[in-house]
Amino acid sequence: MSAKPTKPTKPAKPAKPAKPIVLVVAAALVDPDDRVLVARRPAGKAMAGLWEFPGGKLADGETPEEALIRELKEELAIDVTESCLAPFTFASHEYGDFHLLMPLYVCRVWQGTPHAREGQELKWLLPRSLVDYQMPPADKPLVAMLRDFL
Repeated sequence: MSAKPTKPTKPAKPAKPAKPIVLVVAAALVDPDDRVLVARRPAGKAMAGLWEFPGGKLADGETPEEALIRELKEELAIDVTESCLAPFTFASHEYGDFHLLMPLYVCRVWQGTPHAREGQELKWLLPRSLVDYQMPPADKPLVAMLRDFL
């Protein structure tokens, strides 16, 4: 019995250098009129002037829910309990020097009235209006999902 000829193998592609993964968390705060709160990034911050869902980076040892509760208190002066955060979807987007992973939660219940505590501008928008506002690339795919959900 003769051996079958083997196909020459292609050389493996060199692996891309791994970019760090940055984990941030965001909330779609939805009011009784089904409007969603967005915040405009203030001058001096990366992507200043773009509109985004409130939230931020996780601190060491925090769960996404703990981080979101803390960020909403710091940014908007509202109190949210973990049971009021409904996991909705996530964004995964490659920026120049890192890869962003962002879970998005929907929240309809909180204590207090959201107000800007970090120099950002706030707007309540109907989901269909979100497309009219410039957002960071990672946030854009979330807009269609929210519009279809709400």
